[in-house]
Amino acid sequence: MMDDYTFPLWIYLGVLAVLVGGAMKRLLASHLGTAPPLVAWLGATVLAERLWSFCLPAALLLVLLGLACCLYSAARTGPAPRGAALPARGKAVLVTGCDSGFGTATAKHLDNLGFEVFATVLDLSGEGARELERSCSPRLTLLQVDITQQQQVHQALLDTKAKLGLKGLWGLVNNAGVCVNFGDIELSLMSNFRGCMDVNFFGTLSVTKSFLPLLRQAKGRIITISSPAGDLPFPCLAAYGASKAALNLMFNTLRNELEPWGVKVCTILPSSFKTGQSSNHAYWEQQHKQLLRTLPPALLEEYGEDYLTETKELFHRYASQANTDLSPVTDTIAQALLATRPRSRYFAGPGVGLMYFIHSYCPLSFSSRFLQKLFLKKRLAPRVLRSPPGFNPDLGLNNNKEEEGVEVDEVEEDEELK
Repeated sequence: MMDDYTFPLWIYLGVLAVLVGGAMKRLLASHLGTAPPLVAWLGATVLAERLWSFCLPAALLLVLLGLACCLYSAARTGPAPRGAALPARGKAVLVTGCDSGFGTATAKHLDNLGFEVFATVLDLSGEGARELERSCSPRLTLLQVDITQQQQVHQALLDTKAKLGLKGLWGLVNNAGVCVNFGDIELSLMSNFRGCMDVNFFGTLSVTKSFLPLLRQAKGRIITISSPAGDLPFPCLAAYGASKAALNLMFNTLRNELEPWGVKVCTILPSSFKTGQSSNHAYWEQQHKQLLRTLPPALLEEYGEDYLTETKELFHRYASQANTDLSPVTDTIAQALLATRPRSRYFAGPGVGLMYFIHSYCPLSFSSRFLQKLFLKKRLAPRVLRSPPGFNPDLGLNNNKEEEGVEVDEVEEDEELK
């Protein structure tokens, strides 16, 4: 009888082995510390014991197949050996969005490493530009570029070509991006969605397409700063997340298209960091007031002004707790630019790997609640969904029970009189 069920059993165990192997790969790549990998290895041990008890040759075959897959994966995508990083000297890199935040920190870090840096800013007389002029070497070149303006992007290309001469561009760091609003989709203006798409997607696409000939010439790297919000359904970040989702898909496609040219395409997914815009309370207060002015009165009445105010305050609280040390991101950018075998995706900062692991392997309902608890802990429901003031459901039930008891007593008294 056992022989009749051997083939289906090994199909089941083979599929189980693949699932456990995939989970272990995600765990080991997520930088979660020692506990999760230990649990993963324990699960693998239990699985191996089951395989061993059923059939030794088949178990050995699966082990050998797993080892071969791991060795092949390590050879293809594993980190480069120590000391095998490429030299930075003589390599030119263009970094967008250097007025503040990741852009300013990245331009300074790459300049310190010896790169020839072209840093784009919106304002050549702004604080970010002046800081780069003060702290960086003469190798750094400032370019005034609004990436949503094709003419300015083209002029930056001409200026970069003139400075490089016959040399190609080794790296393009797509950092420029905005988050123009924060709130429920129904409460977000269409201009918010268009604003995010114009900068985060179309602007980045314009810069990438313009500088591709120089990147192909050098067989260089395209490094894009994206966001977990492009893959995970963070509450109140639909406009920003949708633009990053479009960006992720576009660069995943571009990675395959540029592989024959020798150009590597990498995406960096940072955790929560305090950058210039996220900590700009004046900007978010202005956005909040504009939203209150422009929302239809009926919609504002249904949600309630206090609902919108709570969302704004929760965002301020979350932004105030963000990491002020931007080095995990700048170090990751440098690693992607100099690694002999760069990865397709990098997690920069704590917690990102855990979020992706939960999203990939846990039920959707659990992962959604996890993101809500992690990002926004809203207490207020929209106004029309709240209970009426002074209404207590339990009290109402008790009153109903008391009224029913009075009615029963009255019926019994009537029967006695009859």
